[in-house]
Amino acid sequence: MSLFTRLIRRFRRSEKGNATIEFVLVFPIFIYIFMSAFESGLLAVRHVMLERALDLTVRDLRLGNLAGPTHDELKTLICNRATILPDCMNALQLELRPVSTTTWSPLGSNATCVDRSGTITPVVAFDGGGDNEMMLVRACAIFDPIFTGNGMGFHMRVDHTGGYALVSTSAFVNEPRS
Repeated sequence: MSLFTRLIRRFRRSEKGNATIEFVLVFPIFIYIFMSAFESGLLAVRHVMLERALDLTVRDLRLGNLAGPTHDELKTLICNRATILPDCMNALQLELRPVSTTTWSPLGSNATCVDRSGTITPVVAFDGGGDNEMMLVRACAIFDPIFTGNGMGFHMRVDHTGGYALVSTSAFVNEPRS
């Protein structure tokens, strides 16, 4: 029996390195699951905070505490209440318009979000409406994922810069002004 044959047999019987093989196979899967869980948790927290901030702001509108607010005033209120949203003032876009009581047409299915690649702000409907008029408000914020390419964002709306969109919608009725 040759030396080479003995070395091959001894190598085949040896169990050294088994833990390393298992680690190499399992570790990437574990890290992928951890990264996806972290990213989805952060996404959920950001979305909840956007929803909460929009609801608090809409409550102020509904109660008449804000008389004729502008786009920037509403955006500032929402951003101040949603403290976890990074660069909120530049990432958030608002739409506000009355609902026709004859057609009951909702906002379109695609939210208008900030175009981060250009310097021109997209045009959105921002109409404060009149007394006793039902209003729809939609907030769209664009954020960059922390871990790009982890596969979590396959079903999320993504802009051409790689950011994902969080969209929140609410409705209220304007109180009559005395």
